[in-house]
Amino acid sequence: MNLIVTEIKNRVGFITLNSEKTLNSLSLPMIEELQKVLTDWKTSDEIACIFLQGAGEKALCAGGDVRKLYDAIIAQKEIDSTKVPQDCFDFFSKEYQVDLAIHTYPKPVIVWGHGIVMGGGIGLMVGASHRIVTEKSKLAMPEITIGLYPDVGGTWFLNKMPSAYGVYLGLTGARLDGADCLFLGLADYYVESSAKQGILEALERTDWNGNNHDIVSEILHAVSKEMTIPQSQAAAHQSFINQFESIDSLDQFKNLLYEYPDKDEWISNGLKSFDAGSPSSANIIFRQIRQGKELNLEEVFQSELNLSCQCCVHPDFAEGVRALLVDKDQSPQWYPSTLDTITKEWIDSYFEPIVDSKKWKVESL
Repeated sequence: MNLIVTEIKNRVGFITLNSEKTLNSLSLPMIEELQKVLTDWKTSDEIACIFLQGAGEKALCAGGDVRKLYDAIIAQKEIDSTKVPQDCFDFFSKEYQVDLAIHTYPKPVIVWGHGIVMGGGIGLMVGASHRIVTEKSKLAMPEITIGLYPDVGGTWFLNKMPSAYGVYLGLTGARLDGADCLFLGLADYYVESSAKQGILEALERTDWNGNNHDIVSEILHAVSKEMTIPQSQAAAHQSFINQFESIDSLDQFKNLLYEYPDKDEWISNGLKSFDAGSPSSANIIFRQIRQGKELNLEEVFQSELNLSCQCCVHPDFAEGVRALLVDKDQSPQWYPSTLDTITKEWIDSYFEPIVDSKKWKVESL
């Protein structure tokens, strides 16, 4: 089975992530195939724009295949637990190259962000020039629950969100729908999923003579302008989120979240994820977002490559995947186990250079 299915119609290059059983989760071979297609089509006269979608109706992409990364970490521990497993380095470095290539792609990239879009799926979507969500879109960056952090450019796009939404979403993994994504700048167009066929037909009969970005924008605007967008829950909670703008520490975040008097379902769900998540992850997420405010895109991915590799030699990432996907006991034993037992030295160790991320360049795409 091909992990990536491609087709060209009227100079529109269709890319389908083709692993419906795993909700199109990204494996290293899938990333490598995607990398090759994007490279080949970048300068091809046969391609005017790209349309990226997931196989089936359930998901664009539910994230990275972290079970494979877990296996690599466990195997490496038997040899030398201080070294980054090669498979993990390859996965993260190539995934981030693809993500950055989409951010900087010279041709229009349309992403059909329908169904589940999490973790690595958001990495593919967020840098695209034309990002579409539907009434069934469900987005999240829930990495705190597996001992990781919002990577795939999270340092960049969480910092671009209004108010303190970025730090709140990073620390709680709160779920977002299509209306939320428009409000937060993660999407450009909201359409009913039934409109997809009309969009495809319009693309397939377009005369690609002119500014192709403008041509795509006109097509999508014509379809989306008639849509009624439901109320965004994220927007409805703006006064709650605003209180986090002035915080200077994770303790302040925690206290504001715990002590907020009017906890509805949206806030309670966020608190549960924060509470159950890795204390180490909470600390590195808070630092990552604050430290990364001034970084450019390439610097963001360089810093995230180092931090992701550090997560592969620190204990909580493997433990979080074990609890969720391997033993499925939903009872991760975090180390350190509580927020108040974490030291500055421990969190500093996550940010120590472990790979030469300066060698990582998008030019290889």
